Amino acid sequence: MSRRVLDALKQQIPLLDYLQAQDWRPARRLSRDRWMGLCPLHADHQPSFLVDPCKNLFYCYGCGRGGDVIRFAELYHQVRFPQALALLQQWRGLPPLLRAAADFYRMQLHRHGEAVAYLYQRGVRSPEVLEHMRIGYAPGGCMRGWLTQLGFRVETLRQAGLVTNAGYDAYIHRIVVPLEANLYGRSLSAAAPAHRFLPGAKGGLYSWEQVRQSPEVILVEGLFDYAVLWQAGFHNVTCSMGNHLNVRQYRQLCDRPRTVYVAFDADKNGSGQQAAQSLARRLREQGIVVRRVSLPDGHDPNSFFVQQGDAQQFQTLLEAAQP
Repeated sequence: MSRRVLDALKQQIPLLDYLQAQDWRPARRLSRDRWMGLCPLHADHQPSFLVDPCKNLFYCYGCGRGGDVIRFAELYHQVRFPQALALLQQWRGLPPLLRAAADFYRMQLHRHGEAVAYLYQRGVRSPEVLEHMRIGYAPGGCMRGWLTQLGFRVETLRQAGLVTNAGYDAYIHRIVVPLEANLYGRSLSAAAPAHRFLPGAKGGLYSWEQVRQSPEVILVEGLFDYAVLWQAGFHNVTCSMGNHLNVRQYRQLCDRPRTVYVAFDADKNGSGQQAAQSLARRLREQGIVVRRVSLPDGHDPNSFFVQQGDAQQFQTLLEAAQP
C-alpha cells in the first residue's frame, strides 16, 4: 500500500473517533484541544494517555507507546501491520455493508424451513428474541447479487469477507447474527466448520450497551446460550463468543463495580470451567465480584433450556453460584 493511500486512510479515520469506538473515554481536556485519559494499552490507574486530535497522534506517559491510528490498532488488537489496516478499513467502510447483508439474511430466515427448524431445535423460538438479535439465515448463492444491485462493488464484498476470491457467497447454510462490526455464522451442517466470523475482530461483549448499567451481569460463551437466557427473561445477559475474552471485553466487564455470574459450559474435558476459574481470578483482582454458575455436567445454558430447564431452575443455579 502506497504512502499516499496510507495517509488518506489515516485522514478518513480520526484517532479520537476510533478510540471512543473502543470505549475509551477522556478524563480531562488540556490546552490546544488535546485530551488525557486512562491508557487502553495497559493497566492504567491514573490518566497518562495523551491524544492530540489535530495531529491524529497518541502517546502514553505510562507505557511509553505512541503513534498514529494504525499503530494504535496494532497495539490494541495485538495484530501485525497488515491486519491492523484491514481492521481499520473494515471499521471505516463496512457498517453500511454489514447492515445491508444482515437485512438480506433476515429476509431469508422464514423462507427456509430448515433454518427455522434448526432454531427450534436449539430452543430459539420466540419472535421477540429473533427480532432482538436480528437473527437471519444465509442460504448461499444469492446474497452477492442482492448487494451488487444495491450498489456495492464485488471487490468490496470480497474485502469484507462476504464473498470468496472466486466470487461465491462465503456464508452458506448458516444462521447469521450481526455483531457490532462483524457477522457470526453458525453452520447447519456438521460437515462445515461450526462457527464463522468475517475477517477482523469479533468486537466487544454482545449487546453490551443494553446491560452495562446493570449491577449484576450474566456472562455466557455462546450466542445460542445468550438467546435462550434472554428469551427466558434474563435480560442482563451478555456473551463473549468463546471462553477466552479479548482485551476490550475484559475491560468492559471491569468498567464499574458489578457482580458477574460466569455461566460457561460444563464441558466434559473441563475447559469451560477452567476458563471460568481463570477469568474469575482476573476479575477479582480488579475488584469485580464474581460468581461461577455450576451447570449440570456436559451442559451449557442452551442445552439446559433445550432439555426442559426453565427460568426458575436457572434462577436457582444463579442463587447457588459460588465465588
